[in-house]
Amino acid sequence: MTRGLRLVLALLVFLVLLGAAWAIHARRGAASPAAAATLPEGLRPPAGVRVRVAVVNTTKVRGLARRAARVLRNHGFDVVETGASGPLRDSTLVLDRSSHPAWAASVAAVLGQGTHVESRPDSSRYLDITVLLGRAWRPPAEPLDP
Repeated sequence: MTRGLRLVLALLVFLVLLGAAWAIHARRGAASPAAAATLPEGLRPPAGVRVRVAVVNTTKVRGLARRAARVLRNHGFDVVETGASGPLRDSTLVLDRSSHPAWAASVAAVLGQGTHVESRPDSSRYLDITVLLGRAWRPPAEPLDP
């Protein structure tokens, strides 16, 4: 093998390894605990508390509950259930199931403007909060994965 061919092969291997390292770093940085720790206090659950959330898509847009779950998880909420159900809604409604209005207000703040909060305590549920996603909710733009 000539010296020039070995040099080209070594350069290609280096570029592939560099690309793989960059991809791993970019993927870890998107949802790292350090990023969640820098969020404002009102946009994450209290320290040491597990706030269980169910997200229900009440629109005809496929995958909306999954995207909302990703947003809430990135802010430190424990999304234990996602799904779709009717009737169709225009606005997003956050239901406080465990009599913690501050938690529901935090979820509403994460989901953005136009989100309403109601208290509907239900001790028979395993959930703290139920989110009924409406047609007006727009998920944030997602970065392109390599």
